[in-house]
Amino acid sequence: MDRKLTAREYVFLSSMLFGLFFGAGNLIFPVHMGQQAGAAVWPAVAGFCLTGVGLPLLGIAAMGISRSDGMFELGCLVGKKYSYFFTCLLYLTIGPLFAIPRTATVSFSVGLLPLLPQEHAKLALCVFSALFFLVVLYFSLRPSGILTWVGKILNPLFLLFLGILTVTALLRPMSAVSASEPVNAYAGMSFFQGFLDGYNTVDAPAALAFGIVLISAIRELGVRSPKAVSAVTVKAGVFSSLLMAGIYCMLAVVGAQSRAVYGICADGGEGLYRIGTHYFGTFGGVLLGITVTFACLKTAIGLITSCASTFVELFPKSLSYKAYTVVFCLFSFCVANFGLSRIIQLSVPVLMFLYPLTITLILLSLAGGWFGYDRRVFVAVTAPTALAAALDFLDNLPKSAQAFLHADALLAPAGRLLPFFSIGMGWVVPACLGLAVGLVWHFAAKQRA
Repeated sequence: MDRKLTAREYVFLSSMLFGLFFGAGNLIFPVHMGQQAGAAVWPAVAGFCLTGVGLPLLGIAAMGISRSDGMFELGCLVGKKYSYFFTCLLYLTIGPLFAIPRTATVSFSVGLLPLLPQEHAKLALCVFSALFFLVVLYFSLRPSGILTWVGKILNPLFLLFLGILTVTALLRPMSAVSASEPVNAYAGMSFFQGFLDGYNTVDAPAALAFGIVLISAIRELGVRSPKAVSAVTVKAGVFSSLLMAGIYCMLAVVGAQSRAVYGICADGGEGLYRIGTHYFGTFGGVLLGITVTFACLKTAIGLITSCASTFVELFPKSLSYKAYTVVFCLFSFCVANFGLSRIIQLSVPVLMFLYPLTITLILLSLAGGWFGYDRRVFVAVTAPTALAAALDFLDNLPKSAQAFLHADALLAPAGRLLPFFSIGMGWVVPACLGLAVGLVWHFAAKQRA
């Protein structure tokens, strides 16, 4: 029989869930979104929270309900070969391709870049990222108490400083949110653009990758049945989800208020620094940079160790853990030198492909009990979703890459035939049609049996 958890245990689980998802990189996207959304900030925040808060919570609940012991096992509900592909893509995305390099560039953009002459920025980024990843490599190869120290001391200080900054900005706003007109896609479809902006947090894929940590902690506390595990997951996630949503709301509003003074910054890192120095001077900017850097170091070390361990498990006859750690640090260093704005730009096409597959896998895993986790349903939904997501991938490539690949031959008919393709959600209707086909296939086979 499942034991009933105490309030203290729920607090422990909630704080663990918050720590799994909230990194310093999550700070920059709502700020930049707020600057662009302006008066339309609230619909944008609603969409952002749906993908940045709601989906990660559903992802962990899906792992509990489906009794999966990890990302690879969850992907095997579609097929083993597919699971290898999806797991590798997911870990590379939250690892050396985008998320790990972003930890260095966020630290640099918030803490150092605004203090440097523009002509020295590239050299400074190279030196800073080299030192950053040397520290990451050192601690990834030598597990140490520094992670606990950073997590228990610096992260709370970081959140305290962030709270002081945002509350001050809300009490003494630079301008009214309504004073700035929304720009670009926010002018006509703020909610959907916010929904897509939430992809940048990469928290939904991270939920599938790291959710087993929380599930294991819940099971160790004496909760065993899938139904009870998922219920505890949701209850424990309420506090952390509300906290994350609250932080996103405040940062987006503060970003919108700052636009009248600083305009739309190149990225959220620059915007966050400008806001910090506006209210607390250079000291505030430096303090913010230091705390963000330590938070990013902790995140990068955790991601490197997790990615290296996963690839050793997936491919035991390939490289050692140490070799993977060195390779991932070197690769992340190279990518980091593209700069924060460029990394975000390059990540968009990949996320447009990865997120639909993540969303459908989460939803199917949550509802799998209704159709007995029949592989036919998973395949019928995943196949058309992947094809439509591939078109979204092509549509978000740079124009030069599209011309090289002659992508117009596919994108032009896709724009005419796929509903919602113009807003980056062309996968929705194919996924729904695939679900209908899969359910008919399942129940027909069940009837025959």
